[in-house]
Amino acid sequence: MSDNKYEALKLENQLCFPLYACARKVVSQYTPLLKPLGITYTQYIVFMVLWENDGLTVGELGNKLSLDNGTLTPMLKKLEQAGFVTRLRDKDDERKVTIHLTEEGWALRDKVSSVPEQVGACIQISPEEARVLYGLLYKIIGTL
Repeated sequence: MSDNKYEALKLENQLCFPLYACARKVVSQYTPLLKPLGITYTQYIVFMVLWENDGLTVGELGNKLSLDNGTLTPMLKKLEQAGFVTRLRDKDDERKVTIHLTEEGWALRDKVSSVPEQVGACIQISPEEARVLYGLLYKIIGTL
């Protein structure tokens, strides 16, 4: 039996592993910056979307973040309990829930404004390499 048959099963030949390991390492850089504010990385990306588009439905938010309702709903409940957002049911269609930032949710934006720069300083690639990587990652996301 040829070893070539199993060449594709070597970890070193997998694109998925460096993507996974890189994502974990990058996300871990956010933890010490966000934890003192009482939020997780996933909550942080929810805020980033809402700071751009306040008043999205849970479904729209999920589409933008590639997160399902089962992940978003409990997280949004926690954010509501913490006073960062309000969840409002649509009067015409109670299945639709829109998410709105509270004053505290908007104030958080100032508290995290330096986070992208701080995390970016940990990643030793040039701005051009970052643009290329960004484009390649979104190309992969778009094909899956």
